[in-house]
Amino acid sequence: MSVEPYREITFDKEGDGPPGQSASLAALARQGVTDLVVFAHGWNSSPSGATRLYSDFFAPFPGLLAPGIEAGYAGVIWPSMMFTGAPGPDYRALVTVLPEKEPVLDRLTELLVTAPADERAFAEFGALLRELTDVSGEDAAVAVEPVPEFLVADPVEVCALFTEALEAEAAEALAGAVPADGFESGFGEGLERYWKGAREALRQATYYVMKKRAGRVGEAGLGPLLGEVARAAPGLRVHLVGHSMGARLVAYALKGLPSGARPVASVTLLQGAFSHYAFAARLPHDARRSGSLRNVQQRIRGPLVACYSRHDTALGVMYPLASRLARDSESLGGLPRVPGAGDPRWGAIGYDGVQAVPGTVERTLAAVLGAGVPASGCVNVDTAAVVRSHSDVCEPELARVVVSAARAGR
Repeated sequence: MSVEPYREITFDKEGDGPPGQSASLAALARQGVTDLVVFAHGWNSSPSGATRLYSDFFAPFPGLLAPGIEAGYAGVIWPSMMFTGAPGPDYRALVTVLPEKEPVLDRLTELLVTAPADERAFAEFGALLRELTDVSGEDAAVAVEPVPEFLVADPVEVCALFTEALEAEAAEALAGAVPADGFESGFGEGLERYWKGAREALRQATYYVMKKRAGRVGEAGLGPLLGEVARAAPGLRVHLVGHSMGARLVAYALKGLPSGARPVASVTLLQGAFSHYAFAARLPHDARRSGSLRNVQQRIRGPLVACYSRHDTALGVMYPLASRLARDSESLGGLPRVPGAGDPRWGAIGYDGVQAVPGTVERTLAAVLGAGVPASGCVNVDTAAVVRSHSDVCEPELARVVVSAARAGR
């Protein structure tokens, strides 16, 4: 680890962790720590990979802090592996976080590898996806959290739609319009062709599982833990940082804070993989509804900073169609868009920042690095100058944004 003192906070899929974690964090205050920076990783991070990420990200901090600021650091470790599109190592990684679903994953992988041109195979595939995500057609109508339509619609139609979207995106990539990350131009013929879309459907299903998990870990795990820390060390200022799905986790931690607890002094979301309307009191397209995190930014003593980039194709290109299929503008899917299908209802906070929250301030990265982050409220920071892809996290400029949001810099 590049910094000290550093603590690791671990949670299982329900948000439960080993005893003593809050006491360990509170003890840092007694050792003279004034500010605790807590970072939550995104999807597809192993524990060792997350620790390396934290070490790299935190490395510039000691040289950025103002005199009198004594910082401590913590990394959140949560089970976040997902299927990214191909059987093999990704599949095995998914089994490690969904061990109870191994027989389902075995059969799903077999179907993807053999790609039978048979509608019955697609029907089985759809049933297996619902089993993987613990969703049934009957449950979808009464679910508390919206169930993506692709999990309950006709599997052939869904896989065909995903395939067409992928083909359109591949055509754009070949024309040089967008990066060709992971896209192929050959998709086969007939029903066999739709198994490429089936791979995307599986990726989306695992995304749905991890999306729910990130929110649960934040609300049921990290939020209450920070409440305990606040009771034991009321003077400790906490600064939350989250990347990708980890941004969703730290945002939901605000929702999980005990009533009256206000330990969080700043929040910085790096390429947040959730809806840009999450904090809205009213959705622009439906004033009867609010974002799933309505007004929780008011639980922060300082600013909520959303770093976003138009170069993040994982958020700006790879999700709108599935989000639309989910009919859920409070959350995020993860599917290639059909050209012309852009719709502000399905935007991600990591692609264009906080939306529909009055008073949100817009800043360029250069402006923030020169004049600092505003002291309160929602602040969108365009980081396209340094963030060229979804995985661009360990940029020194982003560390400077966090320190500025924390009011801890030189």
